[in-house]
Amino acid sequence: MNSLTELWEAVSRVLQSEVNDIIYKVWLQDLELTEFDGSTVTLSTVEFKRPTVEKKFGGVLHDAFEKAIGFSVEVRLVSAQAQMETRSIEEVEKSFHEDNTFQTFVVGSSNKFAHAAAQAVAANPGGAYNPLFIYGRSGLGKTHLLNAIAHDIRQNRPNANVLFTQGETFTNEIVRGIGIGQSAMTALHEKYRTADVLLVDDIQFIAGKAATEEEFFHTFNSITQAGNQIVLTSDRPPKEIETLEDRLRTRFEMGLIADIQPPDIETRMAIVKRKAQALDLTLSDDVVQFIADKIKNNVRQLEGAVKKIKAVVTIHGTTPNMTTVQAAIKDILNEDRPETVTVERIIDETARTFNANAADLRSKKRDAQTSRMRMIAMYVISDLTGMSTKAIGQAFGGRDHSTVVHALREIKRQMEKDSSLRATVANISKNVQESD
Repeated sequence: MNSLTELWEAVSRVLQSEVNDIIYKVWLQDLELTEFDGSTVTLSTVEFKRPTVEKKFGGVLHDAFEKAIGFSVEVRLVSAQAQMETRSIEEVEKSFHEDNTFQTFVVGSSNKFAHAAAQAVAANPGGAYNPLFIYGRSGLGKTHLLNAIAHDIRQNRPNANVLFTQGETFTNEIVRGIGIGQSAMTALHEKYRTADVLLVDDIQFIAGKAATEEEFFHTFNSITQAGNQIVLTSDRPPKEIETLEDRLRTRFEMGLIADIQPPDIETRMAIVKRKAQALDLTLSDDVVQFIADKIKNNVRQLEGAVKKIKAVVTIHGTTPNMTTVQAAIKDILNEDRPETVTVERIIDETARTFNANAADLRSKKRDAQTSRMRMIAMYVISDLTGMSTKAIGQAFGGRDHSTVVHALREIKRQMEKDSSLRATVANISKNVQESD
């Protein structure tokens, strides 16, 4: 089984053979399988049903899962509405940072246009560029600009309904809302379609998800037709988001598209100095230039390097000279290439994507779901690291290189026909390279 949907379909078939139609339709049909970590499954339902399902049908559900997947798992039942609201709040709060303002954004030739466009939108939401679409590689400041827009509008228009979310969060909310029913979808319509300003980070995550794209299409129309503002970010321009519906693509392109490129040496040095000043850390010019020379492609890494230096000199009471700095940030230094991608991170991210255990991918398990995940992980490792097939096989418990060759060919073949798989592989690769 390659997804939670397929797993739940298999379990549902078992349930329908075990209970009568009335019980199934009233109590079990609307359950949603939201998580599976290899040992525990999480099912959500509306709160008034949860205690009854837990008490009367917990054993039935446990047995159905065991029959469907071949081994015993713990079954956990949660309130769907509570789960949706809690996760939504947590995910959004992780993205919004009050200190990411226009004042703390270092402007250079690589981001000047996007910065000016963001300021224009913040000064005149709905009347400048609508939508504003900002794209660029991870770690270059797209999210910072979204935060800055939100900060300015909230400060200058305290009564404005400013909503900040992520493409992945929006997708998760729609999926859970559909599982709960019409009342939840009505609440989501009210939440998103009435926003005065809607800011969505990483909008590319909705691509290829029909129900989510349909909902965002109507959300987009409702907001813009009311004269309100939408700002979107992505790792690529609309025309390069492969599985995005054309009607959304044309809407994303109807406003202003602004890109952010990797910063030049002067901008990188300014970023290092600004971050050091914020942390009350004094760095000499040669140290600042050393850091800027070594970390070329990622603003987030530059800031992380300064934080690491601050921690080291604080803990050890040392001076941030060249020797200290080199030792402090040796693990994140690079020579004009993205941060090192490790096999472990790729395996972990692949497992996370499919709600599985990373240990299973390294194990001898050969069920269809685990085998497919393992093949995808092998493909991503080959693509991002260039490791030999023999070395990749060793990372997966000493598998023969011919097994790896087969995996690479098979995933490549499937990707040529399956846009959903292409998107999944692309997202795994992107997330691995973004993590720090």
